[in-house]
Amino acid sequence: RTSLVIVAEGALDRNLNPIKPDYIKDILSTRLGYDTRVTILGHVQRGGAPAHFDRFLGTMQGAEAIEAILRATPDTPSPVIGMLENKITTQPLKEAIELTGQVAQAIEAKDFSRAMALRSVSFAKQLTSYKEIANFNPDSKMKLPEDKRLRIAILHAGAPAGGMNTATRSAVRLCINRGHTPLGVHNGFPGLMRGEISELDWLSVDGWTIAGGSKLGTNRDQPTPQLGAVAYQLQKHNVQALMVIGGFEAFTAVLDLARNRSQYPAFNIPMVLVPATVSNNVPGTEFSLGSDTASNVIVRSTDMIKQSASSNRRRVFVIEVQGGNCGFLAVMAGLSGGSTTVYTPEEGVDLTRLQRDITHLRTRYIKELGRSEGRVTLCNENASKIYSTEMIAKIYEAESGGFYGARTSVLGHLQQGGTPSPLDRCRANTMAVDSINWLQSRCWEAMEVPNEDNIRLPSDQLKRKYLPQVYSSSPDTAAVIGVLGSEVRFTPIKDLVAHTDFGRRVPRTIWWGASRQLVDILSGVGVDIENGGCTTEYKTCAIDLTADDLMRLYGQHRRLSKLNAN
Repeated sequence: RTSLVIVAEGALDRNLNPIKPDYIKDILSTRLGYDTRVTILGHVQRGGAPAHFDRFLGTMQGAEAIEAILRATPDTPSPVIGMLENKITTQPLKEAIELTGQVAQAIEAKDFSRAMALRSVSFAKQLTSYKEIANFNPDSKMKLPEDKRLRIAILHAGAPAGGMNTATRSAVRLCINRGHTPLGVHNGFPGLMRGEISELDWLSVDGWTIAGGSKLGTNRDQPTPQLGAVAYQLQKHNVQALMVIGGFEAFTAVLDLARNRSQYPAFNIPMVLVPATVSNNVPGTEFSLGSDTASNVIVRSTDMIKQSASSNRRRVFVIEVQGGNCGFLAVMAGLSGGSTTVYTPEEGVDLTRLQRDITHLRTRYIKELGRSEGRVTLCNENASKIYSTEMIAKIYEAESGGFYGARTSVLGHLQQGGTPSPLDRCRANTMAVDSINWLQSRCWEAMEVPNEDNIRLPSDQLKRKYLPQVYSSSPDTAAVIGVLGSEVRFTPIKDLVAHTDFGRRVPRTIWWGASRQLVDILSGVGVDIENGGCTTEYKTCAIDLTADDLMRLYGQHRRLSKLNAN
């Protein structure tokens, strides 16, 4: 087995003495007898091609920096464009620098709790969860009393997505350290119907952090045809809480279980859906596990295809990406990959749009004759029922006037594989830990037995003491965990029905609209490059924070309503 110890270059002990890698090596070698090596990454960490999220963040920050300059007055404080709690923000530069300096001052004064308080809420939260799941603690103080320990089942549903296994590993190890029993349901809901359930231990999920796909096995099958079999297996294995990790199929599955609680008592347990789909089309969250990994696959593929197009000097590639009826992948990867334009189901494709894009391409290739860069266009797989990826490429070439050629590339299921990105791993860990905490608290609430000795109930209703140990029919105990604005939030799944387009399998709200407009603006579509002017309007999405806001956020660790706005 291989164990890793990561040491920050500025690490200090409680007495402010530096902690160096060689010191850690000596302890591991001499005291524990481990064969230990030291590797210093150094400036390797500063190189390489930027990841998707770095490109996206840099692009959005650059656009908002220009917006901040254009609306500034002589009295406007110098701003810094950043990201706080998943929101692009403008902050007063002077106060931001002062707060940064306070971190070093707190460390120098050995006030480490203050130093942590000056970091973001998400940083402290991730550090706490990491400490809880990093090491096996059989005698840990986290162990719960016997009557508080639960049997929690974990199931994958839908298509595979990066981060599924990472979330499962975090949930399993947190359960074990607290004394709960984690149960792995293999092969989705069909596996649950067949009773393919096994107890997971610490080593059974070893190495799952970097594993793509689904180690438990996943498919798109729904529980609806055999709800009785599902209920039987849940009752047989005494499942007291259920965590489902998956996409839109998982969403509809959990919704069906919640809707049939009156018919099947075994469904009256807390259930949570952890969104995991490359399409990012699950209601109740702005980001799903796997969407960042898929975006990175698209961006890397776009980079390589663009090299081919650049070498030819006169070539355009139309690249088809996944996403179902949600254009999130096309827009995000198009923005960070430098796409000329993107075609999405939300906008559709028509001849007017194609004529505009062809006019732009011809104009650019005429002006750049012999020195043109390679160009790519991203097309969602369901952007149009008529204008397919192949047809768009043929129209491009037929109307090119001989100034460029067009080719196609379909990325297909490459987007569902690969090692999960660091961002998806972090989100998976956060969502898994929060989900276990939520299931745990809801189960404990559902275990409470009221005094019903003097209460007469209808003949078809049992008193609570005759029901299973964990039993709750409350709609609030079936929820979706999601990243919404600045916080991780649990939304009852019944409340999301009104916000869901079930026919198209997408949420009704599109929060990434501003990013879509930037794709065209940055590629010059609708922009008069020589004379200035633009037919595409960019709507700023940055949230302006004041000095008082920063003090409330960091000095008092209070949530800001500005950041919670969706």
